[in-house]
Amino acid sequence: MSNMNGALIEIRGLIKDYPMGGGSFRALQDINLDIGRQEFTGLVGPSGSGKTTLLNVIGSLDSPTQGRAIVLGHDIKTLDHKKAARLRNHHIGFIFQTFNLLPVYTVYENVELPLLLLKKNHEERRQMVMEALEHVRLLDKIHSRPAQLSGGQSQRVAIARAIVKQPKLVLADEPTANLDAENSFHILDIMAELNKDLGTTFIFATHDEKVIKYLRRIITLEDGKIDKDEIVIPSGQTEEDVTC
Repeated sequence: MSNMNGALIEIRGLIKDYPMGGGSFRALQDINLDIGRQEFTGLVGPSGSGKTTLLNVIGSLDSPTQGRAIVLGHDIKTLDHKKAARLRNHHIGFIFQTFNLLPVYTVYENVELPLLLLKKNHEERRQMVMEALEHVRLLDKIHSRPAQLSGGQSQRVAIARAIVKQPKLVLADEPTANLDAENSFHILDIMAELNKDLGTTFIFATHDEKVIKYLRRIITLEDGKIDKDEIVIPSGQTEEDVTC
């Protein structure tokens, strides 16, 4: 299934095995999937269902055992470490449940880090960092360090870091797992706005009902297989909001 704007991700016959003891464990089996531009999609299922493994393959952090995963025009299986890193650095943002902020750096410096890898000049970096922090409403915290932030603020910094390079794709692995309900909804509102305003495709790996209520497409995994793939209308939206 893909949307009218074309597929960013095309997965065909994907199998992922991991060595285990004297044999192997099959984490993903016969995955066929298209994900289009500007989707707000979730890989949903219990622990062990394969959702994080699939997210990692899409993010070029892991490679298929069999089959193809074409992400932004790149066949993940054919990428060496350097080419996979280049794909991530230029085109993919990541949001994790543990924030992964560097404690010795300020908010500004944490958000700036991905741009240093892209060799942007100082003025370009400053403009992009300030825009990203404005999106997540944290301009007043640019000189703060992670220890001075709440959990919700830390995750907003992580979102700013993920979108600062204006990637086509953001992958979020259980981004609300360490947040209370109020902060979770705040974070999800911000990501939904970014999806709409920047046209960025968001893919979540989650079993959090709060996240699921925001999704416009739910891909349910069970035992490493896609069990269901359905378009939904998020809470508080209309069918016109979803299709526009």
